[in-house]
Amino acid sequence: MTAIPQHKVLESPNTRSIEIFGWFITASTNSISNAPECDALQAALGIPLPEMTFGNNSLTLEHRPSRTKYSFTTLEALKGVKRGELLDGDGGVKVGHAEKWLQSRTDPSSTLPMPKTVASKPYDWTYTTTYPDGRFCFINFMETCGPRRFFQCDPDGELSRPDPILFYAEIPLFEDELHDNGVSTLIVRIRVMPTCIFVLSRFTLRVDHVLFRTYDTRIYHSFQTNPPLVVREISGWEAPYESIHGRLPKRNDMTPLTDPTFIAKILSELPKRVSQREGAKTGWRALGTKTEVAILSS
Repeated sequence: MTAIPQHKVLESPNTRSIEIFGWFITASTNSISNAPECDALQAALGIPLPEMTFGNNSLTLEHRPSRTKYSFTTLEALKGVKRGELLDGDGGVKVGHAEKWLQSRTDPSSTLPMPKTVASKPYDWTYTTTYPDGRFCFINFMETCGPRRFFQCDPDGELSRPDPILFYAEIPLFEDELHDNGVSTLIVRIRVMPTCIFVLSRFTLRVDHVLFRTYDTRIYHSFQTNPPLVVREISGWEAPYESIHGRLPKRNDMTPLTDPTFIAKILSELPKRVSQREGAKTGWRALGTKTEVAILSS
C-alpha cells in the first residue's frame, strides 16, 4: 500500500485547500452569482452570461518553490467564448431557433438585457471555450523532454492504482440549456493522491439533433519527478448527434446523453478520423490532441 505523505487539509464553508510537497491547492465552490455580480461579469465580458454562472468558483494550484500558479476561473473561461461574427475555424453551430434565440439575448428589449454600459453584440451562443488557462510555461512534451524523460511520468499507472484520495473537489464554472436546444457546461475536477495530482477541466456541448462536442484539459503532476514536471494534455472532439445517439446502451433511455462522462467516452472511442478530424463538419479548429509539459524550478 502506498504510504501517506505529510499533508494538511484546510476547510471553510466554501473553500477547501490542501498543502502537500510544496503545493498549495485551493478549490472554491459557491452558489450561482447574484444579480450585481452578473452585471459586473457581463460588463467585463461584453456578452450575456450563461443561465447558471458560478462567477466566484475557482481552482488554483500554487507551486511555492517556483512561485508559479495555475488557475481555472469563470471569468477567464468565458473570455474564451467568441465575440462577434463567427469565422472559419470557430466551429459555429446553427439550429432552427438559433438566430431568434440570439436576438432575444442581445436585443435591447430582451428580458435578459445587457448592462447599459455594454453594447449588444453577437457571440457564440453555444459558449464553446477552448480554455486551458495556466501561467506555467508549457512547451511541446516530446520535443522538449523526449522519450527518455517520459518514464518519470506514468499517468495511467499512478491514476489506475487504488490509492487513497487525499483531496477531491468538483468546481462548476457555468451551465446553459441553450434555450432548450441542448446544454453547454464547463466543470473542473481535481483529485490529489499520495503520489500525484490530477485535474480535469471538461467543456461539454450538446446541441440536440445537431452535434456533441467535448474539450478536455488534463493536468498531471507526479511528486516523483525531479525537476518537477507538469504534463498537460488538451483534446477536442466533435461528432454529429446521431453518432452518439446511436450508441446509447438502451434505445429508449436518453439519460446518458446528459452525462458528460458518457459523451466524452463515446467521442474518444470513435475513430479519430471521425471525432478529431471531420467532427460535425463545423471546421472547429480545436479538434485533435496535443501534449505539453512545464518544467518547474525546485
